Amino acid sequence: MKRRRPSASVAKASGCSAVSSAGAGKLAFGQLNHHLGFFLRRLQVWVFQDFIQILATMKVRPAQYSVLLIIEANPGRSQAAIGQTLGIERARLARLLHELERRKWISRRASGSDARSHCLHLTADGEKALARIKSLAAQHEARLAEHVGANRRTQLMDLLRDFG
Repeated sequence: MKRRRPSASVAKASGCSAVSSAGAGKLAFGQLNHHLGFFLRRLQVWVFQDFIQILATMKVRPAQYSVLLIIEANPGRSQAAIGQTLGIERARLARLLHELERRKWISRRASGSDARSHCLHLTADGEKALARIKSLAAQHEARLAEHVGANRRTQLMDLLRDFG
């Protein structure tokens, strides 16, 4: 359904600017200009949209990529340790791991020391997929550096690593 635009007289009566959206300049951010979280979120949205677009052929989301990299760097570690490291809640991690297992990219093995715990490993297919994913992610990182500038990207990484 197409929305009708209010006429100038309706806009005036309601206190709205009569300037059409096509002719309007950018809106002022006001106090948002002083909120770090606002700008971090805007950058995050850009980063995620670009990541998802570049990795569309692999159908990998940012959280899945993070999990694969942590498993690669820490083979045989428990689901709980990986979830805690990445700040992913247990139920969400279980669904994410189920999808990676369905794709045959990871295997969950019962822990030798604790039957309630599972150790995670990349499969051979997972290693191949991750190599391709990392290549695409490198393209994404290059675009990010281009978007924010190489020096500012380095500065951001240095600042934000403290919260990792």
